[in-house]
Amino acid sequence: MEYTYKYAWIIPLFPLPVTMSIGFGLLLIPTATKDLRRMWSFLSVLLLSIAMWFSANLSIQQINGSLTYQYLWSWTINNDFLLEFGYLIDPLTSIMSILITTVGILVFIYSDNYMSHDQGYLRFFAHMSFFNASMLGLVTSSNLIQIYIFWELVGMCSYLLIGFWFTRPVAASACQKAFVTNRIGDFGLLLGTLGFYWITGSFEFRDLFQIVNTLIHNNGVNSLFVTLCAFLLFVGAVAKSAQFPLHVWLPDAMEGPTPISALIHAATMVAAGIFLVARLLPLFIVIPYIMNIICLVGIITVLLGATLALAQRDIKRSLAYSTISQLGYIMLALGIGSYRAALFHLITHAYSKALLFLGSGSIIHSMEPIVGYSPEKSQNMVLMGGLTKYVPITKTTFFLGTLSICGIPPLACFWSKDEILQDSWLYSPIFALIAWFTTGLTAFYMFRMYLLTFDGYLRILFQDYSSLSLSSTKNSLFYSISLWGKGTLKKDFFFSKMEKMNKNKVCFFSKDISKIDKNFRSKIRDLSTYFINRYTYMYPHESSNTMLFPLLVLVLFTLFIGSIGISFNGGVIYLDLLSKWLTPSTSLFHPKWNSSEDWYGFLSNAFLSVSIALFGLFIASLFYGSIYSSFKNLVFINLFLKIGPKSIFLDKIKGVIYNWSYNRGFIDIFYTGIFTMSIRGLAELTQYFDKYIIDGILNGIGVASFFMGEGIKYMGGGRISSYLFLYFFYVSIFLFILFFFSSFSLPNPQFS
Repeated sequence: MEYTYKYAWIIPLFPLPVTMSIGFGLLLIPTATKDLRRMWSFLSVLLLSIAMWFSANLSIQQINGSLTYQYLWSWTINNDFLLEFGYLIDPLTSIMSILITTVGILVFIYSDNYMSHDQGYLRFFAHMSFFNASMLGLVTSSNLIQIYIFWELVGMCSYLLIGFWFTRPVAASACQKAFVTNRIGDFGLLLGTLGFYWITGSFEFRDLFQIVNTLIHNNGVNSLFVTLCAFLLFVGAVAKSAQFPLHVWLPDAMEGPTPISALIHAATMVAAGIFLVARLLPLFIVIPYIMNIICLVGIITVLLGATLALAQRDIKRSLAYSTISQLGYIMLALGIGSYRAALFHLITHAYSKALLFLGSGSIIHSMEPIVGYSPEKSQNMVLMGGLTKYVPITKTTFFLGTLSICGIPPLACFWSKDEILQDSWLYSPIFALIAWFTTGLTAFYMFRMYLLTFDGYLRILFQDYSSLSLSSTKNSLFYSISLWGKGTLKKDFFFSKMEKMNKNKVCFFSKDISKIDKNFRSKIRDLSTYFINRYTYMYPHESSNTMLFPLLVLVLFTLFIGSIGISFNGGVIYLDLLSKWLTPSTSLFHPKWNSSEDWYGFLSNAFLSVSIALFGLFIASLFYGSIYSSFKNLVFINLFLKIGPKSIFLDKIKGVIYNWSYNRGFIDIFYTGIFTMSIRGLAELTQYFDKYIIDGILNGIGVASFFMGEGIKYMGGGRISSYLFLYFFYVSIFLFILFFFSSFSLPNPQFS
């Protein structure tokens, strides 16, 4: 055991050989390195698997009751300054290491096929391996300054990977936006770190917690200054985990390749902010104002992320807002002191959201033969639909991931989210009501995403981009691309043919395709840009086995990872394995959480949360699915369809909600107007002042000197008599002025 802990420092170093080998190989022997490029993916998986084995071994020892282990060595020694580097192994470290390595391995396997045709294949694996090394170094860090170093390395890797396709202006802008937004949080983290060093004289976590706790208890430090420093540390976590108001970078980060979204922006890097708050929870918990701020930011992010996901058309962007909302749940749990529930949801959400992102990549991969390699088209859910028969495995895995995020039992996220809801009710009924309401919104937008992607027919074949309906005219309430928009379906030649086909239940890809009129088919072929040639159509297709294998493994995690947090014993349900895993850190940090509850309390809370989620699923099915045809004979449904949508008041509400969601809550517009435009205006004003005032004065002096010199040079003809004449002339003028002013001088005062 001691031997394993002693050499745990090697875990962050395993992914580095791939990055270094690819870099030196492309520099020294580029041809051979590119020819053996599939070898680098195998090596990446192999080395990260070894790191996973080490992490799993450490986790097993933590579960068996091993204590926290820390090893330090001196890096910089001075009279009054000592900086030590080392590594810390505790349950939080082992949990994060397991997440990083397991998800990283699956993403590497998935990426081998997903990025196989990309020219930047080697660059992708080099950046991803370096990111894994940086993230593992971050979670094993033993002090704040070491965390800050790896924090910056993780941010650099995120910048490189978001802008991986840097030739696309949208991707280049997205990585710059992510970089600038995260610099705000990083600057706060740096100031907070220096502030606590000034207070305690140490960067080490144990010293930091003990000294601050003692100083606060004895009133030996200014409480306002301590609160400010703690808030600055929290700002770093807000930016990295995309919490309000620094969440704006994450949706745009979806411009990077989908495997990056799955690893960095769903399971690992965005969890770095959560990790930081969890690591510093013993510090925050003695500062009540900071805990209240964490709760407030978490609950705002929960609701904001869910509302902004309601009307998104881009499948990855919708998942990004879902990630923001779910991370808000975890931040809320940390703010109320529910340390165990937060880490539990961190685990379940990471695997479920990684499954959904990789599933979205499989969907995009299947759409590319039809719409071309254009993210604006291949990721647009409005252009999808009817993919069930073409990508059945992807559909099944995506469906299970959707149910898990919605909180449907017995899938993973149900157990963790339900515990957060219970603890939030004990903390604040208002926060609990918002969290429960957001559960319904989560079920609505997640099932909306699923129905738009897999239900109905492939809408891109029948409609142009300006008037794409969301579902069949027979099975949907609304016919516009908006969530609740007022758009209408144009009754032209193609749509009338489409309605006739739907009436006869003839699908464009069905076996009865020969029943479609040839003239109609040829006109569609002439207008469409989704055909390889005039006579051959490329069908949507299932992904390769290399891409499906990670999906199936993540499905197993989604189905069974929740079991680590549940146990049944004598009519009492409580967290067993996870509690044993977290025992060293909980005994050290003293978080506030309940250890058990009875069956009645669990079932009552679970019934309420699941009922709200099922209601959200039903509303999504009513708006976007084919459930209306099954309920159309019910009186209240008919009244709702005939009266509700035609109400001016309801139309205005729908329009407001849609505009709020689709325009990202107008937050980006606000930032653009307040910060971007004001900074640009200040820059233009400064440029004007520098150009016309500062440069004008200097240029004016230069021009004046030039003309003065030009004038004087004509006065010098080389004759001494002329020079003497000018000399006496100027002396005469000087003497005249001197005597003139001296004649008006006042008499000297007389002193008695």
